[in-house]
Amino acid sequence: MRRVALIDYGSGNLRSAEKALVRAASGAAEILVTHDPEAVARADAVVLPGVGAFAACMTGLTERTGVIEAMTEAVRGRGAPFLGICVGMQLLAARGHEFGVTEGLGWIDGDVRKIAPDDPALKVPHMGWNAPELTRSHPVLAGLDGEAAVYFTHSFAMFPKDETDVAAYVDHGGRFPAAVARDNLVGVQFHPEKSQGPGLRLLADFLEWRP
Repeated sequence: MRRVALIDYGSGNLRSAEKALVRAASGAAEILVTHDPEAVARADAVVLPGVGAFAACMTGLTERTGVIEAMTEAVRGRGAPFLGICVGMQLLAARGHEFGVTEGLGWIDGDVRKIAPDDPALKVPHMGWNAPELTRSHPVLAGLDGEAAVYFTHSFAMFPKDETDVAAYVDHGGRFPAAVARDNLVGVQFHPEKSQGPGLRLLADFLEWRP
């Protein structure tokens, strides 16, 4: 049975992500909530959740001794599939511009910046249901067909330097990336664990993905 490491670094959506992954797995994969470097390094897939400020989340991840190195070994070294959720996606970036500049994982070059809708009636944070627009097909995002709305709650977004790393956009007074994908990396700005059917479909597709 495949073992999926759900990284425990104090993120607020950890338990809801765990419940959704367990449901999506339907017994076909073991969802292991862990910050044990050895378990992470051996995992068949890695999921990084995230809620809150970029700097605080990066600090929380860094303070789990050996976890970033173990993630790097599993994902960058062995090619294990990776899914980043909300701030977990943002941490893929090189830098976050929230409460100063904080270095991210740098797995996808780019910056995390505050969104600025061009319509003053649109609020920040961006909260609610929106249907992302796919820029290309991807096995993990196959259920997002332009009609499937998913749940967002955030004030910052990731902007990759290379636009080909963007797999989907969403519009909230201006377009910004809703999903990124490169090689065995996928990140989503929305919360699949709060997105009902489309979210569970995405998690199930991730668990079946063999990049």
